[in-house]
Amino acid sequence: MKVFYIALLSIVVLFSCNDNGNKKSTYRQSSVGNINSLQILITDELWNDVVGEEIRTFFAAPTEGLPQEEPLFYINQMNPSTFSGFIKSNRLFLHVTIGEENKVSISKDPYARPQTGAIITGKTEEDLVSLISKNQEKIIAAYHKSEIKERQRRTAISPKKIDSLKERFGLSIQMPSAYRTAHKGPDFYWLRKDLKKTGSTNILIYEVPLNTITNDSVALGDILMMRDSIGGNLLPVEDNGKFGTDYDYSPNFYGIELDGKFTYLTKGVWDVKGEFMAGPFINYAVRDEKNNRYLIIEGFTFAPSERKRNLQFELESIILSSKID
Repeated sequence: MKVFYIALLSIVVLFSCNDNGNKKSTYRQSSVGNINSLQILITDELWNDVVGEEIRTFFAAPTEGLPQEEPLFYINQMNPSTFSGFIKSNRLFLHVTIGEENKVSISKDPYARPQTGAIITGKTEEDLVSLISKNQEKIIAAYHKSEIKERQRRTAISPKKIDSLKERFGLSIQMPSAYRTAHKGPDFYWLRKDLKKTGSTNILIYEVPLNTITNDSVALGDILMMRDSIGGNLLPVEDNGKFGTDYDYSPNFYGIELDGKFTYLTKGVWDVKGEFMAGPFINYAVRDEKNNRYLIIEGFTFAPSERKRNLQFELESIILSSKID
């Protein structure tokens, strides 16, 4: 009996105290929501005026690197007064309201776990428009980071283990078990997931000498030439077509870090010359000076009858899990 009361007391303490010993519940319900779905908490009056237009300008902007326009987030607007109960478990939310001060804050797990919420308060509509414009980049970055983690968490439920990638490229990568090895060889790996309707999502992994990409001023041209040459020669295409870059779409190009290493990130559109085949790609060229190489990890989608934003997002989350020796 004494043991029972001790156990019961421990449970009470766990749910009634925070890390500082203050009385506060630590319980959070599990968050819900599709990947990249954003709940907007704002009155109808503000939503249908300049404030709502400013929100849509940034948070429903076209996603980079896709052949057809798809919004950055699928957004759902609701009045803040109805934000209660199960609805408070949405994984992403943006609360915009008129108040007594101008303030922007980003909150982690306020009502559910995992959850990222941004709260924007302005004295006037003009203040709200200004605050949204000035802070949208950091809010979107916080949402993106949160959704990448969520996508990786889902992947970790049923991962695919590929020990030979570690042996061949010094690469560990977290990949869903739905992917299969379409090609494995000394030159490159091709990993592929067949989609339910038609098409596939794909990851290519290969390496090139460090001098393949010369310097920042011509790096994009070097990368596109490299992927056209290597992808065009290694990927099988029917009727003598050739896999390459669709230059009718201007690629997005950045310098970032992947696993602590400088990386060129390129988002664009691929096609097969002479065929009605095309889709988005995302290419990471990781500068690995230790091994005198660039490690190339590219994800691309062929899904003629499906939206492609979340398919590419899954590929991005897989690549961002990379650990390189």
